[in-house]
Amino acid sequence: MEPRRPKAADADSASKSEGASEIVARPPESRVPDRVHVSDAAVAKIVGLAAHEVPGVVGMAPANLGEGLRRVLGLQQVDEGVEVSHHAESGAVEVHLHVVVAYGVNIPAVAESVRERVQHAASTFAGVEAGSVVVHVAGVSRA
Repeated sequence: MEPRRPKAADADSASKSEGASEIVARPPESRVPDRVHVSDAAVAKIVGLAAHEVPGVVGMAPANLGEGLRRVLGLQQVDEGVEVSHHAESGAVEVHLHVVVAYGVNIPAVAESVRERVQHAASTFAGVEAGSVVVHVAGVSRA
């Protein structure tokens, strides 16, 4: 003999008697969309690591006095030589990099490679559009 399945009315009365609450679906307009915010410090670290990967770049130069002091104290970080400013209205970031290149490389080609790698890394890994990438060649060094 098959088990008795409750009718719709039986199911409603059973759920109400057990103290179950009703599930009310909200209209899509009342939902708050999920947002992911990537900080400028995180973008600077991603950009710094990407710039170090480019052949011909031997290091980064300090972008300001604070970074120079950190270098003197032996506290180098991956975001050294990277300045990131966020434009709220466009959502894009402006990146300034201070790099040291190897002696004998084609400096404009290395700078262009750094710019392309940084734009790709910012969009791929951080989901941020790098509107402007400025590469400052701060020095030339033997590799």
